[in-house]
Amino acid sequence: MQTAYLTHPACLKHEMGADHPECPARIHAIEDQLIASGLMHYLAHYDAPEVSREQLRRVHTDAYIESVFAQSPQSGLVYLDGDTAMNPYTLDAALHAAGAAVKAVDLVMSGAAENAFCNIRPPGHHAGRSSAAGFCIFNNVAVAAAHALEHHGLLRVAIADFDVHHGNGTEDIFHDDPRVMLCSTFRHPYYPYCGVGSENSHIINVPLAGGASGEDFRAAITQHWLPALDDFQPQLLLISAGFDAHKEDDMGGLALREADYVWVSEQLKSLAARHAARRIVSVLEGGYALSALGRSAVAHIRVLSGL
Repeated sequence: MQTAYLTHPACLKHEMGADHPECPARIHAIEDQLIASGLMHYLAHYDAPEVSREQLRRVHTDAYIESVFAQSPQSGLVYLDGDTAMNPYTLDAALHAAGAAVKAVDLVMSGAAENAFCNIRPPGHHAGRSSAAGFCIFNNVAVAAAHALEHHGLLRVAIADFDVHHGNGTEDIFHDDPRVMLCSTFRHPYYPYCGVGSENSHIINVPLAGGASGEDFRAAITQHWLPALDDFQPQLLLISAGFDAHKEDDMGGLALREADYVWVSEQLKSLAARHAARRIVSVLEGGYALSALGRSAVAHIRVLSGL
């Protein structure tokens, strides 16, 4: 089966001002590298649908959802927090970004695809139940996890988050839901300045010191993530795929290389083969050094596709 590739043109129209690092060029950087590598032709392409209000309400409060819709501007920028702005096209982009993750779950659960990668923006893992944060408006991977639980009737879903920043929004949403295991590596202390000591058996947070190497990252995954995930036996594996821990990303401060993303992707693919009938949905989060982002994402997708 092919790897599904989901995106939408609306994701290119969301802009938060000149020189903002979370920019439309991020999508182009990945697509350019997919074309250059020869992989693009072998992926199964899908346009992302819009997420429904019902799907959003599984992880966000009604009041928050309505406030996002109400604040969508006719022109200019409206700031939801100090880092996160909406232009007139942002709401459409956010709805299709979350919709991509939902569609990807449907594809892998139906057997139409073995796994999927969502090349989408805005990202999602900092968005909490009732708040935008850190460039994120709706929590795409959380919406996907909740859809898998409620629509497909799964009992155990895991989220692996290797973005350089802790997925605090995802933890906020699932902190008290033992059906969802969150495994997160992240630089600490660093934005969003939390994630240490969750005191919860299904939240596996592993902080890394600034400058941590690929070897440090691999040790964290091997010692903490993989045993917990094997014990949990997820029926579906979701990935918050942030590539801002790359050594070339000056917003990250860690020292991962493409080989480290290949390695973690291989480990997660093997785990999904053991427990989840190979079902993986990977959703783009961070990554702001465009060349490193494109190379790293393609290395990740190459592992997923087996090509």
